[in-house]
This record gives sequence, structure tokens and C-alpha cells, in this order.
Amino acid sequence: MPVTAQARIAAQELIDFIDASPSPWHAVASAEARLLARGFTRLEEGERWRLAAGGRYYAVRGGASMVAFVLGSRPLADAGFRLVGAHTDSPGLRLKPRAALAGDGLARLGVEVYGGPILATFTDRDLSLAGRVVVRTPAGQETRLLRFAQPLVRLPNLAIHMNREVNEQGLKLNKQTELPLILGALGEGEDAEANLRQLLADAAQRDAADLLSWELAVYDVQKGCLWGAHEEFIADGQLDNLASSYAALAALMATEQPTATCVAAFFDHEEVGSESATGAGGSFIADMLTRIGCQAGLDEEERRRALARSFFISADMAHAYNPNFPAAYEPGHKVMVNGGPVIKTNVNQRYTTNAETAARFMGFCATAGVPYQQYAHRSDLGCGSTIGPMVAAQLGVAGVDVGSPMWAMHSARESAGVHDHAYMTAALAAAFAS
Repeated sequence: MPVTAQARIAAQELIDFIDASPSPWHAVASAEARLLARGFTRLEEGERWRLAAGGRYYAVRGGASMVAFVLGSRPLADAGFRLVGAHTDSPGLRLKPRAALAGDGLARLGVEVYGGPILATFTDRDLSLAGRVVVRTPAGQETRLLRFAQPLVRLPNLAIHMNREVNEQGLKLNKQTELPLILGALGEGEDAEANLRQLLADAAQRDAADLLSWELAVYDVQKGCLWGAHEEFIADGQLDNLASSYAALAALMATEQPTATCVAAFFDHEEVGSESATGAGGSFIADMLTRIGCQAGLDEEERRRALARSFFISADMAHAYNPNFPAAYEPGHKVMVNGGPVIKTNVNQRYTTNAETAARFMGFCATAGVPYQQYAHRSDLGCGSTIGPMVAAQLGVAGVDVGSPMWAMHSARESAGVHDHAYMTAALAAAFAS
């Protein structure tokens, strides 16, 4: 399938965004830089707002969640909101607060499993650390983003000579004893904890004594790329769900003078249940919509009218059909990479889609001139979920769950389609324009 120049450029922009975003905090910083370049203004939750007609704004909560919006020309109570939600976090490994382990002449780092990664895919890869640290400064404590660009740690596999059944049984890793990452060799009398603190302090450009705390994710330093006979596929880490996040961000940035107020929300902690102050289960989105309504002069009844006239799209990646594993899929719902946005349905409300909201999203695809697909999970397999049901229930807003199809979801290295990214961005732009 030939790839257009426009789709190739959009795919490379996505790859650049992901490669600049090895942690949720970096993802928000990357998004913020793009919003500022497009004329958006940052709002602080702790300050009083003054919103101008047609204004373009955003707010950040907790460093890893963001809500951006463009004010519409029609009265809010009549037009409502056009909402797209995605998440900034991805499953993987996170460092423990006191991570350094010493033994057998090596320094290792203890990690916790964040969400549901395919652990085997993290072995034998060039891994490093990224996230945020809190340091002491003369003015008080300060949070700084930190990223090691070079391969810093590794999770070596056990040789097949000691694990003869690995190809038949699969690689199984004990989360406590077999996941610590090798950081380096320890010399005589060296202290692993002191070495780690100095390493982080140097990266943060502070003295080790000023390093207070950290939240650090393990990431694969290999950059994203296009692959396939026509370079029609994308390979990178964190496609779930930074591909959806960037599609929503790109669609919002391209939205000029909409009639309805358009909102793109990016949440942390989806992979671990969303129940946090910065997750979709918290108050962030409701707080933001309420404050936008207050600025528009809405009373309580008008605010309820605005929500009743709103529409919410939960954008999270979808399971593409893998021809090597045909038995894993519902026969009538084999969605294909580069086949267009996927409308996800589950009767047990793991997704928020219903017949009416699915039809509405089909209309956005028709307006954008892009194909769409429909997905349901096998009935004998547990179905994952998204922020969709949670946000729709919290706000009382009609919603639909959609996503671009991808292979190897939750692997350290995932794959998706070049065309699909362009398709999803166009569909979301059509939703904002509706």
C-alpha cells in the first residue's frame, strides 16, 4: 500500500513526539512545547482565570496530565463540548524509591511492574531511565525532568542452556527476583546507593545531598522507525497510547474557530486504573469543564445543558488482527492495520460505545473521508478497558471508544500503521469541527 507524502510526514511527527517522551512527564512537556508554538496559553489551576473569546488554553496537573481546549463561537449551553480523551502513561518498569542493590560485584536496580507490560520484551534491549526528580535548591524544592539518552541498564536473558523449555513454555520472570536491572560493575568499597544518587544528581545538575526523591521509568532507547515493503508501518515504544494522544493533540492544534468548545484531555495512570488526582477517575476533567462554564457565565442548569449537548471520544489503541495467531480473535471482528479507526464495543461496558455513539463516529469518518472498522473481543477472553466508561459516567456525556489498530500492545516495541495515524487524526479533527 503506497504511503502518501502527507501521511509519511505525520507518521514521522508522531515518532518524533514519542521519542521525545520516554515518560508521562516528558509526554506532557513535549505536548506543551507544541501547544505554546501554536499560540496556546498556559493556565494555572491555583489562579483566577480570564478567558478570551475564541481563546486557546491548556492546564497541567501533576506534571503528567493535561487538558487543552479551544473556545467555540456558539454559546456553550447550546453547542456543548467536543471532548477527546487519551492517556500519557504506558506499561513498563519503574524504579523503586531505594532501588540500588549490590552483590556479586554488580550494582542492580530494583523495579516495580507498572501496569501490564509483556515483560519478556524488555530483556536484552538497550534500556535507560527517564522521569522526574525533586531536588533542593536555595529557593526551595524544585522538580526537574531527567533523561539518560544512552543505554544505562539491561535485563539480560538466561541462556537457553539453563532454560531449555523457554521456546515451549515461554519466558517467565519472577517480578521480585528476576527483574532487577544491571547498572554496572562495583569496585572494591563502592556503595551502590551512593553511586546511583550521584548519577541522578549529576544528571539533575545538583549535589547528591540535594536529591530528595524521584519517579523514573525504564525505557528503550531505540528510536522509532518506519518499516515494511512500502514503509507503511510504524515501530516504536509507547504507541499505546502516545499515538492516540498525539492524534488528539494534532487534531486540536489544527482546529481553528470551532463552533463548539473543543477539549483534548491527556491523563496519567490509565494503565493502573486511573484512580488518582491526575487520572481519568479523578476530578481534573470535571474541574476544567466547570471552570470553562463559569467563565462563560453558565448557571447550573446551563452547565447541565452544555453537558447534555456534548460528545466524548475515548481514544485508545485497538488490537489489530495478527495472522500468526488467528484463534485469538473474534471471527467477524478482525481489524486490520492501515484499515482505519476502530470503533470498540463491549456489552459489559468495558468500552463506552453504544449504537448511537458508534454511528456518530462513523459520521465523523465519513466527513473526513476515512474508513472505519469495528471490534469486539472474543467472548472467552477477558476484555481490557479504557478511560471511556469512567469519564462518560462521571460527566454524564454520550461517548464512544475508538483506537488505531496495532500489533504487540504492551510490548517494549509495538507496531501500528502509517495510514491509520493520518486517518485517526482526520477523524478527530472532524469531531472537533462538528
